[in-house]
Amino acid sequence: MNGQGGRLAERLLRERDRPRWVCESAYSWQLVVLTVCVGAFMGQLDSSIVTITYPGLEQEFDAPLATVQWVSLAYLLVTTALMVTVGHTSDLLGRKLVYLHGFALFTLASAACSLAPSLAALVCFRVVQALGAAMISANSVALVTVAAPREKLRSALGFQAAGQALGLAVGPTLGGVLVATVGWRWVFWINVPVGVVAMVMGRYLLPPTGERPTEVRFDLPGTLWLASAVAALLGGVSALSGLPVPGWVGAALIVGSAALWWGFVRHEGRAPAPLVPMRLMRDRRIAWGLLGALAGYLVLFGPLVLVPLALVRHTGADEMGVGLLLSPLAAGFALAANAQEAVLPTSWPSRRRCLAGALLALAALAGLAFAAPGKPWLVVWLGLLGLGLGLYTPANNEMVMASVPKEHSGAGGGLINMTRSLGTALGVALVTLAYHLGGGHTWDSVLPPLPVLVLAVGTVLMALSAAAGGRPDAHVAGRRRRIRPS
Repeated sequence: MNGQGGRLAERLLRERDRPRWVCESAYSWQLVVLTVCVGAFMGQLDSSIVTITYPGLEQEFDAPLATVQWVSLAYLLVTTALMVTVGHTSDLLGRKLVYLHGFALFTLASAACSLAPSLAALVCFRVVQALGAAMISANSVALVTVAAPREKLRSALGFQAAGQALGLAVGPTLGGVLVATVGWRWVFWINVPVGVVAMVMGRYLLPPTGERPTEVRFDLPGTLWLASAVAALLGGVSALSGLPVPGWVGAALIVGSAALWWGFVRHEGRAPAPLVPMRLMRDRRIAWGLLGALAGYLVLFGPLVLVPLALVRHTGADEMGVGLLLSPLAAGFALAANAQEAVLPTSWPSRRRCLAGALLALAALAGLAFAAPGKPWLVVWLGLLGLGLGLYTPANNEMVMASVPKEHSGAGGGLINMTRSLGTALGVALVTLAYHLGGGHTWDSVLPPLPVLVLAVGTVLMALSAAAGGRPDAHVAGRRRRIRPS
């Protein structure tokens, strides 16, 4: 029995070589990029599709919105806390191995989510699904970087960004169709066949990891500090959003979160291998740029929660129609993020692109604030909001990465990913809180004004980060490069 168990463990923990015909193919690196694009597509699809299920989950489980939102928040909390740690683990154990096991875990957890007998069970399964998602996301850029020839790397990363943008664009429409026709459970079932295909592709098309570090140091205390701080913050906001708990609990959690963030910063400043290198955060361009990245994803994902709630609850729209209405937001983001190089003057610096994107997003939110029910202008304003955010995000990434010393590029990329996940979580939590505080009253516009105001504050932070971040110093100006959203 022990012999069989040992052989099984050896098979599960060993990266297998690709078939010879794949290795010898002139298209071997393109096949790697294609495989990674499946994971990129799936990750963004899952992020944007779940918010469509909120009204159905409220009804089926007879739960308040403040509880239902943890279907998203639990997922985002885990990915935020584990992204960097999982990346270090992958370097040690093998990127292909962790990527494939991540997809297996993600697929099994998706099937479990679709069969969840209660909301509590669904949230627990989403935690497991998030662990699989972190194992996938932490390895995607590294797999592409290793496989693609140096002269093709920009193109390869562009294809990966396109896969993510496609998932983001398809999510609301597909989610609306599934919820309106076969029910919310199929939002999770759809991951299963895609996951099986991705595992087969990864087994035969991804290269095994080459040279690995002999030792990787983990910042386990930092991970626990970060997870606790984020959980307390999101829990406090959620408690104030209508959870059946006394109001002082929410206030206490938010105060506790501030103390935990302080402890996290102190620990990271002294840790030998910190999750967040605090010496980088002392650079105002990096600090302001990361604040802008957080605000940008808050504004991007906030409407994915707000629009379904407002339209399904107060105008009688069905989920299919709401998904179609949300598509211009994601499509505009994808279009601007991937096509701006061919449209905008090449002389425009990233700072100007950030300011233009933030101002366009702010104008779109002003239009949304006054959009009357039943008017087609809602589609136009959501599309313009997506264009502004798609213009802002790559330029913001470039401003951050241009200020990060070359030897810390990996840490800079990890900071951006963590910040995006936190921004997405805050977009869900703060919009839900604003909807709870101001959504019980009637309003003349199609969307309640208080959540739109929260999003508008986010766009102001985007503009301030671009203005305050300024231009990179001369010693880093030569390192400018276009970084697409990941």
